[in-house]
Amino acid sequence: MLSKIFSVLIAFVWLMVGIASFEYMAHEKNEQRFYCFYLVVGGVLSALAFSGNLLTMYVFYEMMTLTSMPLVMHNLSHEAIMAGLKYLFYSVAGAFMVLFGFFLFNAEGRVLYFAPGGIINEPNPSGIMLFAVFLMIIGFGTKAGMFPMHGWLPTAHPVAPAPASAVLSGVITKAGVLGIIRSVYYVAGPDMIKGTWVQYTWIILSILTIFMGSMMAYKEKVLKKRLAYSTVSQVSYILFGLSVMQPIAFVGALMHVIFHSLVKNTLFVSAGAIICKTGKTKVRQLVGIGKEMPVTMWCFTLVSLTLIGIPPTSAFVSKWYLISGALDSGIPGLSWVGPVVLLISALLTAGYLLTISIKAFFPGEDYDYTKLVNHEPTWRMLLPMVVMTALAVILGIWPSGLMKIFADIAASVL
Repeated sequence: MLSKIFSVLIAFVWLMVGIASFEYMAHEKNEQRFYCFYLVVGGVLSALAFSGNLLTMYVFYEMMTLTSMPLVMHNLSHEAIMAGLKYLFYSVAGAFMVLFGFFLFNAEGRVLYFAPGGIINEPNPSGIMLFAVFLMIIGFGTKAGMFPMHGWLPTAHPVAPAPASAVLSGVITKAGVLGIIRSVYYVAGPDMIKGTWVQYTWIILSILTIFMGSMMAYKEKVLKKRLAYSTVSQVSYILFGLSVMQPIAFVGALMHVIFHSLVKNTLFVSAGAIICKTGKTKVRQLVGIGKEMPVTMWCFTLVSLTLIGIPPTSAFVSKWYLISGALDSGIPGLSWVGPVVLLISALLTAGYLLTISIKAFFPGEDYDYTKLVNHEPTWRMLLPMVVMTALAVILGIWPSGLMKIFADIAASVL
């Protein structure tokens, strides 16, 4: 079921962003090369989702890195090439950590097929086994943007075409999340690391990433880079929910996988529409943009409210579950530090997203309304934005179907 959820998410987002990319890529060179790699990465991600053991998952994980790197360095400028190389180096470093953990498991004679609840699940594991799990968490966490291996995200997103930024943020980071879920909950087993230094370190790193990402996004002046730092923070919400190893938090983490993907893809497609139609890339340039692109900015605003966690939108439900699960976990100190940081991050999210919308729709008395020009994109960009925005809101009003599926998965692994 976990494979089906991730594969449906990948297919849906790939379709939506692909439709939006037709208009955006018409202004770029070498669009055929972009679509070639775009389709290849989509296929690799589907194979990654359905991998049945750690070896095949590792192979497709590396293929995902190699085939998605050309999307980052698409325009072949010096900045894009350096960003692509940084993305490659970070990804390979993370993959080597995963591989080392794989070798340590293998040296212990462990079978590495996936099974709900883990196939090792030793209550008193050796130090080397714990170290192997920790390496795999950090290694897969690199793709998810977890501190200290987050540096590729704010570098790669601003230079990549907006459709590439959307899928990098909304989907490819979730491949790291899937890798961690498989390693911890389907190979090692939660009982193996619960209450150990591995769990506590993982929780601390995820909390630190949430706060740091939100602060960096709040300070950032470039729109796409601000959204990239937001991804660093928001994906670690998911990692925090997984790290407390509590059923309610696990359900909240899986729900946030879906909701964050819908929101962040909409935000990046909106940013792409602004860049494509106006050439504006910095936040201070967006004063009054809501008068010129009302549909685009309404989508931007609604998914921003979702990401903050305003009820009844979808991310409110996932964050409620994350906080409830953390409080129920009973982990000394960390069970309340995490929820406090999540609430602070929500306030910072409002600060770095809603300020854009307020200035966009209420530019002030000094704004020259006589120079208004309609810069709204065509239906090819608007349709995916509207569909993903509607889902981001509606799934918060009627979340029961997803909650039942995710609760069944949580019951099978915990």
